[in-house]
Amino acid sequence: MDQTLYFTPLLIALCSVSECVQRQYHFINENKTWTEAQRYCRENYTDLATADNMNDTNELKKSVNDGSVQNIWIGLQKTGRDEWKWSSGEPVLYLDWATAKPNLSDEKECVMMSGGHWYAGACRAIVTFIMYNPELIVIRENVTWSEALRYCRQNHVDLVSVHSEEMQRRVMNVVKRASTAEVWLGLRYSHILGIWYWVSGDTVCYQNWAPGNGTSEEDCEHTVRSGAVQSGGDHRWISLPETHKLNFICTTYEE
Repeated sequence: MDQTLYFTPLLIALCSVSECVQRQYHFINENKTWTEAQRYCRENYTDLATADNMNDTNELKKSVNDGSVQNIWIGLQKTGRDEWKWSSGEPVLYLDWATAKPNLSDEKECVMMSGGHWYAGACRAIVTFIMYNPELIVIRENVTWSEALRYCRQNHVDLVSVHSEEMQRRVMNVVKRASTAEVWLGLRYSHILGIWYWVSGDTVCYQNWAPGNGTSEEDCEHTVRSGAVQSGGDHRWISLPETHKLNFICTTYEE
């Protein structure tokens, strides 16, 4: 069935009734190459750190609690002679080079922060790094799962994926303020494949199902099912028909 959604002015204005948590940076005092650091971040948090403005840069500096650390990877990598991209896929809106322009070579280069400014260096260098988590926003309006997915993708980034215990803790912190007993996640069941999957593309490795949920019995159901998190109690995940109308959590980036 076509789940096309036509948003009302009330739904478009939902940001005024949402709860926001700012992007969080985490300094990891382990030495890795840029690629190794990227892999670690994606497996445990979200990605290597992204910075869009001077405020983000200041927050990056604050996240480093060891003043003796000099070189720290962030998520910026060279894609061309004078072209850069963030590991997260976000557009490069801001640069904070230590000099007017980095000295570029033909070698693949990645960016590290030192003394609060950015330097381009060989990606094979082994240094510490900073990770980040995106904002989580609880939208306190009751919609179906498909409507929630469409809203998040049109107005923010996506329905939230809970791929680690750290992300589950962050979801628990914001979901308490929801107005429904359950809140939609970006979790969907495929009858064809017989598996649950995150719409963001993340693999469902970490799981936090309530007893009796997330089992193979989903194949016996004729309704399309999606995943939600309890807004109270122990905040376990439950399987519900996607036509239920609940609050939902979007991931977004700090503006």
